[in-house]
Amino acid sequence: MAEPKYNRIMLKLGGESLSGRGQMGIDPNAVGYLAGEIQAVKEAGVEIAIVLGGGNFWRGNDPYARGMDRASADYIGMLGTVMNALVLQDALERRGVYTRVQTAIEMRAVAEPYIRRRAIRHLEKGRIVIFAAGTGNPFFTTDTAAALRAKEIDAQVLFKATKVDGVYDKDPFKYPDAKKYERITYSEFIVAEQVQVMDNTAITLCMESNLPIVVFDLSQPQAIKCAVMGDSIGTIISK
Repeated sequence: MAEPKYNRIMLKLGGESLSGRGQMGIDPNAVGYLAGEIQAVKEAGVEIAIVLGGGNFWRGNDPYARGMDRASADYIGMLGTVMNALVLQDALERRGVYTRVQTAIEMRAVAEPYIRRRAIRHLEKGRIVIFAAGTGNPFFTTDTAAALRAKEIDAQVLFKATKVDGVYDKDPFKYPDAKKYERITYSEFIVAEQVQVMDNTAITLCMESNLPIVVFDLSQPQAIKCAVMGDSIGTIISK
């Protein structure tokens, strides 16, 4: 049996992964599918950390959030990520996968506060760690939180699971002639006119420590496992 290419990974998931494409809230079928995909990677012996978005509950650029104080809107989004983390934790533990949720905003009744050394210890003991509430600060995306936590726990790679199968020079849903990149450098990603699958702050953080990013389509069966095994999938953003 082939060995995984990576031993410790950071997996960035959008809130949409728990609701189904284009939907809001929680879809039990989508959650079950995602838990199964993550379990398969865990059973391959990989240490997994996860950062979830909260867009299935709240998006700062949606009409109902416009006009709000930006910091308040961002804090509401952080609470959405906590709800998603608890949902995914429950789905994984019902499959027998030990999981811990750590939050950047303390709420000890439902999760541990984020403590770097404790998170690393959980990973070493074979537990999946889900980081919720972003960085704990407004004005920063969950992509940036994923890059930050990945650096803190010494992850070998950041996997960005999304609804497109990589990085394109323009929106592939609008332009049939859109060109997909198999590989792209951090600098090329920042300056190119392309689908913005990650924000530039997250890219810059990864560039500073040479942390590779793999962008791939989560809807493809066993996509996460294929990425972990080093198969050719999606787009690699690297030095």
